Formats: sequence, structure tokens, C-alpha cells
Amino acid sequence: MLKVEQYEFIRSGYRVYGLTISELSRRTGHSRNTIRKLLNNEYTGYSARSHQPFPALEPYIDIINSWLEQDKEQHRKQKHTARRIYTRLVREYGFDGAESTVRRYVRLVRGKHGKDLNKAYIPADPDVGLEAEVDWGDFTAIIGGKTRQLKLFCMRSKYSGKCFVRAYPVERQQALFDGHIHAFVFFNGVFFRLIYDNMTPAVQKVLQGKKRVEQESFARFRAYYTFEAEFCNRGQGHEKGGVEGLVGFARRNFLVPVPRVDTLEELNRHLLEECMAYGSHIISGRQNTVNERFEQEKDHLIDLPQVPYANEMPLGGKVDHYSTVVLDKNRYSVPTHYAGFRVRALLGVDTVTIYHSGRKIAEHSREYGNNKWVLKPDHYLELLHKRPAAFATAKPIKQWRSCWPRNHERLLERFKSAQGISKGTRDFIEVLMLYREYEPVEVEAAVEQALASGVSSAEAVKHLVRAPATEPEPGRLQSWPSLPQADISVYSRLGGVA
Repeated sequence: MLKVEQYEFIRSGYRVYGLTISELSRRTGHSRNTIRKLLNNEYTGYSARSHQPFPALEPYIDIINSWLEQDKEQHRKQKHTARRIYTRLVREYGFDGAESTVRRYVRLVRGKHGKDLNKAYIPADPDVGLEAEVDWGDFTAIIGGKTRQLKLFCMRSKYSGKCFVRAYPVERQQALFDGHIHAFVFFNGVFFRLIYDNMTPAVQKVLQGKKRVEQESFARFRAYYTFEAEFCNRGQGHEKGGVEGLVGFARRNFLVPVPRVDTLEELNRHLLEECMAYGSHIISGRQNTVNERFEQEKDHLIDLPQVPYANEMPLGGKVDHYSTVVLDKNRYSVPTHYAGFRVRALLGVDTVTIYHSGRKIAEHSREYGNNKWVLKPDHYLELLHKRPAAFATAKPIKQWRSCWPRNHERLLERFKSAQGISKGTRDFIEVLMLYREYEPVEVEAAVEQALASGVSSAEAVKHLVRAPATEPEPGRLQSWPSLPQADISVYSRLGGVA
């Protein structure tokens, strides 16, 4: 941009002091063509370029364009921002340019998609350790190769701006409690006041003004951790604007590109790492970084209880003839000899534990939805041993066969070929029972060794899996006592041989 002072110097130098165009070019650094234009025209400031070059971004433009193109297929709330694009370029491709360059290019490519409304905010100076905000958000992840719609629990400190997020399959009350429990451990204490919208897991009825009738179980949970709950006015989610912004921020920065993980636990480890890494910046209007303020507020929080809240839902039921019990609209298996018995269960947010007469008889990962069958093949092995004809069509075995090692199929075929279908299947079931005593890697190694050795019985596989524990250590062979040398001359006298 040409400043007015430079414009004045050029015109005065030429018109008043008689400086040449070349001399003015040397003194100002502008080209002679520019000097001539300024002498012939009025001052206009900027001159728009017909083409905006991005030399520092040139090697990365195709990458950026591909990310923006992929975003067209993603959820509207889970797309790349200019900030996220810049962060990925730095981390994944070693980009050393400026973030402002990336922002200008992204803005140029996207163009104008609507008018941004200017909004006014009141500057806030929250008290240290006093308040945090809580909210839920939606996002997409690919878990075990399948696209899933998940819920994102978010808690944000108003003083420090430090955030905690965690993924759940559902937005139920148990998930809400579990999110709080993990968040309190992350913050190393409990905030005096938590701010919510009027979410159903916490609020039974909305009254006039700020008055609410809380869900009884939420009131118990709140009393256990001794914090106050404050709820936004109806339809005024912006009253907890910090965490509202966190939901979007977490989606754009922690969950772009769409995560591809094997398990939900792996995804939550990733989110925890992101939360721990977040905080090296200074929020506008403050003097210290998020992490520095986070360290300050730890001493002002309420201490955690010595024992975490028992976030479990007790249920009872009767085991049916399929050896399953229906809990929260889904079926969970128990060993077949408990069919017909009444049992008790504790449903956690991730697990289901089933008891009979005070003794734990089964434990499963919890499923959400309706009419899902959660079966452990081990619960059915004794019954299948008695009824080997049902082995091929048994639902728990078909589920297991879809993921067990390929060498198991080869061993089963060898057993059936050598012993017949019925007896060979029974023998193979005895091999499967070895998983109760040994680690999967040990059983699978024994099966592989059995196939290589050509054996065709369960007893041989049992011997192979137990062999490492019974064979003497190689280093001790020299210490074994040796027998005297045999006198082979006596063999000539056996059987009357001269």
C-alpha cells in the first residue's frame, strides 16, 4: 500500500524541488512507472490485484483442495476450518508458512457463503475455580470399519478455558454421570457450580425463571460431589457460550479428519491426549495461557471424594431357555446351567455384570439399542459338547467363527476328517475350552504346531499347549545325573542265542 506521505513526497519532490523520476524511484523504492502514474493521477490508496499469488502455499494447494473437497461428504459441523488445515499442514507436512496465508487462501476458495452477523458480548472475568459449563454434541467416527453416530460430552472451565471431552454411544443419564466423573479426575477437583441447558437427564420439569425440578438420581449425584447446578433460561443456550463453542471447536480440531479407530476406548484415549495438549495459547483479553490458569485453579476446586460415585444401575431378570437374560432391552448370555434361574445385574456405562446368589457368573461389554444379542461362546461349549450337531448353526459360534484365526478352521476340518463329523466336532470343542485356562496367543500357537505336526486329536493339542510349562530348562540338562554305560554283551544270551 502507498501511504499518503509517500504520495505527497513524490509529487512535491517533482513539482517543487525538481527531483527527477529516477531520483524519486531511488529514494522511495517504487518503480519509475509507478512514479509516473502518481504524478499523473490523484491518490487512490490500494490497487486491487487481478491475481493473488500464494508462493509459500504452492506445494500444498492440491492437498488443501483435496481436504476441502472431502469435506463436502462430511457432516456440516465436522469439517476443516482454516485453523485446522494450518495445524495439519504443520504436523503432517512440515509447513513453515504463516497461518494468515492459509486463512486467506481458504477464504478465497470458499468464497462468501452468507453474511456474518456482528454480535456484541460483555467482557467477563470469571472467578478462579468457581464455574464450569457442561454440554453435549454430535459427531461421526469410524469404529472397527463401521461409521457410527456418537455423542460428545464436554466440560469447560470458565476461568482457565481448559476443556475435557469424551465420546459415548448415547446421551443417557449414566453417560452424563460418567462424563462428570472422568472430567473431575481430569481437572483434579470439583467446581462449585456447573452450568447446563435444560437436558432431560438432569431436569424433570422446567419451572418459571431459573427454577427447575431435577431428576432424583441427578440430585443424588450432585449431592455426592457437592456442587451446585445452574440451568440456562429456556432456549438461551448462549448463556453457556464457552462450552457451546467448545463443542464445535472439539469437532473441528479433535475430530477432523473423521477418526478411524478399532474401539471406542481408543477414540477416548485420543481425545484425552488432545485435551491434555490443548492450552498453550492465551485467550483474548487475558494475560496468562490456558494451562497457566489451569494450574492456578486446581487449588481452588473442591476435593474429590475418596470413592468415586457408583455409577451402576441394578436390574433383575430370569435366564431364559437360550441361556440369556434381557437387560435394558438387550440379551446377555450366562453359562447354560443357569437357565431358568433368577439373576441380578449391574449395568455400568460400558459393562454389564451378572450375579447369581451373590457370585459373578458373567461379564459383558454393554450394548445400546434394542434386541441385540451379546453372547459369549464359552457359555455354550458344555451344551454343544453334548449336542455337536448344533455346532455349525449355533449363533454364538457363528459370531466367534467370523473373527477367530484361520488355523482353527483347518484344525476342525482335520478332526472331522480323521474322527468323523460328530466325534471330531466334540474333540474340537475341547480345544476351544483351552481358552479358559490359557492366553489366546498360547492356544493359537499350539493349534499351529498341531497342524504342522499332523496330529488329529484334542489330547495332542492339550499336550502342546501345556508342554512349555513341563519341559526342563535347556540350561539344566547338563546337571541331570547320567546312567552307567550299558553292558550290551548280555543281549546275546537272551532267547538262547549263542
